[in-house]
Amino acid sequence: MGGSQPVDPGRWRALAVCLVAGFMALLDVSIVNVALPSLQRELDASSAELSWVISGYALTFGLVLVASGRLGDDHGRKKMFILSLGLFTLTSLVAGFAPNAISLVIIRLFQGATAGMLSPQITGFIQQLFRGPERGRAFGMFGAVVSIATAIGPLLGGLLLEAGGPIGSWRYVFWVNVPIGLAALALALRLLPRDAPSTARQPLDVVGSALLGGAVVALMLPLVLAEQGPSSAPWWLLGVCVVLLGGFVVWERRCLRAHGQPLVDFGMLRIRSYSLGSLLILLYFAGFTSIFFVLTLYYQQGHDYSPLAAGLALTPFAVGSGVASVVGGRLVERHGRALAVGGLGVVLVGLIATEVVLRFDPAHVGWFTALPLLVAGVGSGLVIAPNQTLTLNEIPPAKGGTAAGVMQTGQRIGTAVGISVVAAIFFGRLRAGGGDYGAAISTSLIVVMVFVACALVVGLLDLRLRRRRPQAATAA
Repeated sequence: MGGSQPVDPGRWRALAVCLVAGFMALLDVSIVNVALPSLQRELDASSAELSWVISGYALTFGLVLVASGRLGDDHGRKKMFILSLGLFTLTSLVAGFAPNAISLVIIRLFQGATAGMLSPQITGFIQQLFRGPERGRAFGMFGAVVSIATAIGPLLGGLLLEAGGPIGSWRYVFWVNVPIGLAALALALRLLPRDAPSTARQPLDVVGSALLGGAVVALMLPLVLAEQGPSSAPWWLLGVCVVLLGGFVVWERRCLRAHGQPLVDFGMLRIRSYSLGSLLILLYFAGFTSIFFVLTLYYQQGHDYSPLAAGLALTPFAVGSGVASVVGGRLVERHGRALAVGGLGVVLVGLIATEVVLRFDPAHVGWFTALPLLVAGVGSGLVIAPNQTLTLNEIPPAKGGTAAGVMQTGQRIGTAVGISVVAAIFFGRLRAGGGDYGAAISTSLIVVMVFVACALVVGLLDLRLRRRRPQAATAA
């Protein structure tokens, strides 16, 4: 898998640039949540428009991942990285100037697409630049960025809202990306390795990209709309998704026979570590991202926390996750899948403790949930980074962007499924209980734990199969 290639001496500096860009793209998934009341007040945004400000970003993020990963693999990751980062910075600037809610929704759709173009290039660079234990450490640092960016978004958003004052402060939630993005662009031009010339480049499979993109939209659209009300979501699109996926599989097999360059090489799915690792992270992200969604609502609406206070209450999870991600990246080479399985167990322990604490609905709830969320964060850090390393470990670096795009599409689908299900249960329980936020958060966290437990089952299955393979080889 390219282990004999010379080591790039500037790989760690290139990684630093990638991590900054990845942090911005993932931060925008959650930082906007705490600005929604301000948006509603100043732009006279409806609840549907507010939902689309959040969901539209996630939808287009997931839409372009696979095709963008393939473009990076075939036509140069540095070119794709710089183009994507430049467009992301530009759309962040424009979003801050949005004059009304519908304009902001449209800009967020474009911003999500640029983030989706950027994300697989980062993972592709890690695959390309690092080998052996170093790759585990690099993915550990990227895992820390994923965890911290997702968890610290509400805190950073709260700080920006507090600093910006009562009028127009929501604009800084978008503008904060501009100076960071410009600095990252300058560093990327200088520090990222040049794209190697390739004689095997193929034109992008436009038909396959359209079929897969249509299937992703048909799957995610009813899920993101279900956040506003499950009964109004266009669930019939799930049938369209099945038809488009069937057409995609047929078309990709035809491409494989015709010229051997399909958009997605289904042979990757026969690699057990990749297929099971991708499924594990899909299920985990369904629970992981839902935690922040419902807890932010619970702190702000159930206990009248300010955006800043709600962000601070979630900070222990971010701290635990960030530290454990770096540690997990160093240990994954030695402990393998067992490390991720243990991390899932720790997450469950932390969530169970959080749910027990919240049953009593204490007055100073942020202090009481700090330790359980810290424990859950430590477990999360031992899941995301090690799983990413193990999932992509047997994928050739030349296909790293495409493989990462497929895996990250699963993460976005898991996020949409999790938030849709957990939000429907949270608001449904709230209505049925006459505004009882304690009952709503308790039921929601139980559903989150079910998603995490399903990921744990997948991890245990992979662990068992890994242990059986050496036994079979020894017997043979």
